[in-house]
Amino acid sequence: MTENIEDKIITLIATDRIDIPISSMSGKLKRAKPKLAKGIAEDISGRYEGSRVYARIENEDEMKARGMKEGIELFSNEFPKYGTILRGLIEEQRALRETHLYFGVNSGCRLTADDYMGVMTGLGFSEARSRELYPDLMDASRSISRKREEERSVLIG
Repeated sequence: MTENIEDKIITLIATDRIDIPISSMSGKLKRAKPKLAKGIAEDISGRYEGSRVYARIENEDEMKARGMKEGIELFSNEFPKYGTILRGLIEEQRALRETHLYFGVNSGCRLTADDYMGVMTGLGFSEARSRELYPDLMDASRSISRKREEERSVLIG
């Protein structure tokens, strides 16, 4: 039973450490896309047809829900007494109970390459691809994790 728990925690730690560089890269890519798209939109006049790629700009009219702040503001203007009550309810701080699972590696111990590659094959990478990606992912993970505390946690409830 204890062996099984140890294996589960090792898998959690390996998963977390692989997630760190991938999430970081994902964030960079998500921030880059709008900048690239705006630059392209400025360079083309509505449409581009290349030998390998195309792009076009379309304006779309769609109905969107009013924003929360705007809705509260309009409600408060129309019903000042109730608007004050509503704002008070929103601003009240709520006690929130969260349950976290804290985890880490004991001093002097390390996870093995096989621990990490087991997680990567679980993501759908072949064993060969996992071995290729492992060194770069671990370098990125170590570089990023130096800036963080070693003990980590996951919100579980």
